[in-house]
Amino acid sequence: MSAKFREFIPPDDAPRYAGLDADAETYADHVGEMLRLGLGDNNPFDLIVERSNAPFQGVSADGTIEPGLFDLAAEGAPIADMVKAANHLLSTVTPAERAKLVHPLTSVLRRRWLNPEFYLFRYGLRLDEVTAETRTAIFDFLKTTLSEAGYTKVRNCMYVNGFLGTIMVAPLIMNEYSYNFTLFGEPSLTEPWGWQMHGHHCVLNCQIVGEQMVMTPCFWGAEPNEVDRGPRRGLTLFTDEENLAVALFETLPAQLRERVVLYPSAYDPAVPQGRLSPFDHLHLGGFSQDNRVIPYQGAPAADFGAASRDKLVELIEVYHRHLPDGPKAARMAEIQKQLDSTYFCWIGGSGPEDPFYYRIQNPVTLIEFDHHAGVFLNNPTAMRFHIHTLVRTPNGNDYGMALVRQYCEAHQRSMAGLELNQ
Repeated sequence: MSAKFREFIPPDDAPRYAGLDADAETYADHVGEMLRLGLGDNNPFDLIVERSNAPFQGVSADGTIEPGLFDLAAEGAPIADMVKAANHLLSTVTPAERAKLVHPLTSVLRRRWLNPEFYLFRYGLRLDEVTAETRTAIFDFLKTTLSEAGYTKVRNCMYVNGFLGTIMVAPLIMNEYSYNFTLFGEPSLTEPWGWQMHGHHCVLNCQIVGEQMVMTPCFWGAEPNEVDRGPRRGLTLFTDEENLAVALFETLPAQLRERVVLYPSAYDPAVPQGRLSPFDHLHLGGFSQDNRVIPYQGAPAADFGAASRDKLVELIEVYHRHLPDGPKAARMAEIQKQLDSTYFCWIGGSGPEDPFYYRIQNPVTLIEFDHHAGVFLNNPTAMRFHIHTLVRTPNGNDYGMALVRQYCEAHQRSMAGLELNQ
């Protein structure tokens, strides 16, 4: 039996194929121009530039940043191995490639990541344009930085992107290596530095401060979320993020469900105008949303029973499996300290085929999951085979910037540029 998503592959003469036979830069330039013509100053990609040039504050629940949430500490990040792997990567590139690869820690480019396939912001090294040696060095660096599960998750997202590129006959726009990798700052055992990989359905931002690691904003997604042909047939993404959320929802008594469920569907008439985005669907914390105000909604875990609280922690853990052991343990402890004030909200149903959105939010984490409408596939409304997920650190510690500020204060370094707007 064919996978469900195959019912929604556009016919060969569909407009969705227009321009997909071009190279990535030509396609992105065309899309950017069409959006500017259609939306003017409100097109999302010009807004990215505008917002990335604004001082960094961070996502918040009410427009104010809560102080005292993040502290410098030794958390066991594999810093020595990371520096070694990063220096090996640098040894494989030419001077011209190094200029593309390495940017200042406070560069505005860091905030111009995109999860769509549009190759508009061309910084870093694109993996399908470098030598095999350099690409291998990048993957070796990721293996060093991420847990085994995290590396597998990243590579699976990349593989599924290539699978979609094959379906849509867009091999130069979407393939397994159509991602950009960038270093921010020089790899160091003592000084803050970071890295980013971004592209279609996979974005990782990592900041290193001593033995601490902050890996947000992060975005993972897939369209479709399963592979039904070829050597990776049977690969399915985001099953735990989906199934554990439903299991959590089902532990809630009816009275709590009434508080948690904001709307029975993303397309319910009661959904406020503008809540549904053509690019982010129901996500609130996507690209260019570094300073967005996202109020708490739903019900706090303080009102949950023991089984529901345990299931919530289990679900949160899924979103941190990509971290190495030390940083993961520190992050989970940080989140569990705020468990009573962790809000859970839901939009949609919970039946076997119902699409849904959920958000988990407290002062130190923001997690979103969304079943998305078709972008390349032609399902007009959300279905379960197109999934977007993301994680942010609210109150000023996306990109690890709260820790970087503390480091500079402790070492009497200049604060200039820490708003990421130089």
